[in-house]
Amino acid sequence: MKVHPTVLLAGAFSCLFAALFAVVVVMAIAPTPLASRLGIRGLKRARSLQGQTLWVQVEPFVRWVAGRVAPLLSLRFRQRLDRHIVLSGDLLGVIPEEYVALCALGAGLGGGLGAFVCVAFKLDAVWAALAALVGGLIPWLQYSGEAQTRAHRIQNSLPHVVDLVSLSLSAGLDFPGALRQVLDKSSDPTDPMLEEVGFILQELLIGKTRREALQEFNFRCPYEAVTEFVGAVIQAEERGNPLAHVLSVQATSSRARRSVRAEETAAKAGLKILVPCLLIFVAVLLLIMGPLFMTLGPALESLS
Repeated sequence: MKVHPTVLLAGAFSCLFAALFAVVVVMAIAPTPLASRLGIRGLKRARSLQGQTLWVQVEPFVRWVAGRVAPLLSLRFRQRLDRHIVLSGDLLGVIPEEYVALCALGAGLGGGLGAFVCVAFKLDAVWAALAALVGGLIPWLQYSGEAQTRAHRIQNSLPHVVDLVSLSLSAGLDFPGALRQVLDKSSDPTDPMLEEVGFILQELLIGKTRREALQEFNFRCPYEAVTEFVGAVIQAEERGNPLAHVLSVQATSSRARRSVRAEETAAKAGLKILVPCLLIFVAVLLLIMGPLFMTLGPALESLS
């Protein structure tokens, strides 16, 4: 018995509509996740809600969207996003689902703005798609830039902090007291290195061992200088070596590494500036030779 193609097409559309309806219903009834109030991420979230008026207004809607996209994220993808957020210093205190929601909202706003511009100026729809892509990438670029800035500032501030801790230990203070002294003498409370020192001190005060607190610090800041510092402190604790002397050597090593890194950056800057210099040279050459060719052109035509 043959079935008419129209019936097959109607059945296919019915199945597709039913599947889309089921997805919409599941997403609509998905619970909105509660804001994280615990740990470092909860602290960063509370600070961001106190200091940023726009984020206070947007945050409930971001959590609502996060509840709808959460079932679509795999465990591995969620772990990668969580690691990216940690490296950025837990910016805004968001969770992976909210991070995806921020990207989705950025893409929606970018696409809407691009569509309005396309309609107003009668442009192709591809520009609206491009605007949506750029809007979706803005949160990722913001977090990536914050992670790079944070890594640079922590590696530059680490030698100074290690020096202060070493001097405090030599003066007779214990390790938590030395960290507290660093915080008391700090001039920039927004320095990410000083924030990490405060987190280490809090973990020590709640009962964690020095090894656990430093390993957690190394997890949040997986940079070469931090890894070497944490390894040196843990090794000194295991072997019973004087921690003040070990930290003094470690501070000297960190400063030497910072100088090498600065020299490498300066050497790369010379190569990077070569292309702009060549473009400027070509532009100046065209400005000089252009009028000359414009003058010689009519003269050569008159002679011929």
